[in-house]
Amino acid sequence: MGVGWWERTVRWEDTHRFAVDATGTALLLVVAVPSTTPVLSGTRSAVTAIFALALIAPLAWRRKLPAASVAAVYTVALVHLARGHTFLMPADLAVLLALYSVTVHGPRWAHRVAIAGAVAGSFVLGVSMGGPRGLGTVGGIWVFCSAVALAVWAFGLVRRARREAMAALVDRAHRLEIERDQQNQIATAAERSRIAREMHDIVAHSLSVIIAQSDGGRYAAEADPQAATRALGTISETGRAALADMRRLLGVLRPNIDGAPVTAGRAGGAVVVPQPAELDVESLVEHVRSSGLRVSLVRMGNPRRLPPGAGLTVYRICQEALTNVLKHAGPDPAVTVLVHWLPAGITLEVSDDGRGAAAESDGQGQGLLGMRERAAMFGGTVAVGPRPGGGFRIRAQIPLPLPPHDTSPTASSPSA
Repeated sequence: MGVGWWERTVRWEDTHRFAVDATGTALLLVVAVPSTTPVLSGTRSAVTAIFALALIAPLAWRRKLPAASVAAVYTVALVHLARGHTFLMPADLAVLLALYSVTVHGPRWAHRVAIAGAVAGSFVLGVSMGGPRGLGTVGGIWVFCSAVALAVWAFGLVRRARREAMAALVDRAHRLEIERDQQNQIATAAERSRIAREMHDIVAHSLSVIIAQSDGGRYAAEADPQAATRALGTISETGRAALADMRRLLGVLRPNIDGAPVTAGRAGGAVVVPQPAELDVESLVEHVRSSGLRVSLVRMGNPRRLPPGAGLTVYRICQEALTNVLKHAGPDPAVTVLVHWLPAGITLEVSDDGRGAAAESDGQGQGLLGMRERAAMFGGTVAVGPRPGGGFRIRAQIPLPLPPHDTSPTASSPSA
């Protein structure tokens, strides 16, 4: 409680420097001006009071305009010495206060000039006070006054260094806050992009299957009621799978009962299952095949562990490619999905013998862009275009760390 009060007081004092310094200077004038007398003569006069007022008054600007304040105090001090008024007590102590203030709050050049002026002024004071007594007295006064000025200057330098260190810490903390906010914004944007890609892949693929099954079931309803029944079953299964995927995706964003983010287990009553990976491509192909698409899967090479997220990327690219086949390849295309494991990476190729370059597109899809973004996160590439001889091909290549032992790829027969 006391620390907070002290910090608030210091902060208020720092933001109202001139008001605080002016008030302190006014109080100092009330005390110092009536009691100021020359050290040697001991007699007060109106001129002495005027010099005392002129010495102390500039201290009201000692932090707001430190260079101008010390210049005014030094000028008044030299003028009263030149007029024969020796050391004025206690008004001349304003010289030391002005020196300290410019050292702490002024620019570097100002406090360096100020200490040089204080040493020179000490010599002038020594000549003014000890001239009739000889060089020894002049030297003694000069050394003493210079030592006092140097001590005040050194103390001011220590205080200045502390202020600069505190200012540097405050600035660093401010920069870290800005950097943290920027990192949070970048992370939020990246997470939004990732969720958008996931939602697009889930919804686009599921709706494409549902639309294809709905059209096929409608045409077959009269001639083959069993085919229509199977189509409705596929639609129901696809819808449930899409709903489960969306619950899984959105469930990780929902806090649990304790307020902590959900990372595994259950989220809001829905089971959070692992993300699909490369090994789930086979089940994806089976699902698409059950919708009536003639698709085969070919695996080549020796599978191995993928970096985190790479398996999901392979799965989503395959899913989006098959979705494009359902949407654009035309009636009854033959599709081949090739997963080729290489020593330096994995290649996924989805090709069909459909319409190819003649396929129509509304130009509003984000599928190809999403595939390229996913592959680029792992340094991979995606090539799309018509296939020689007709049809269309999507080829994704994702580099992987080299395996510990070099193995030659072996081809497996296409799945049924």
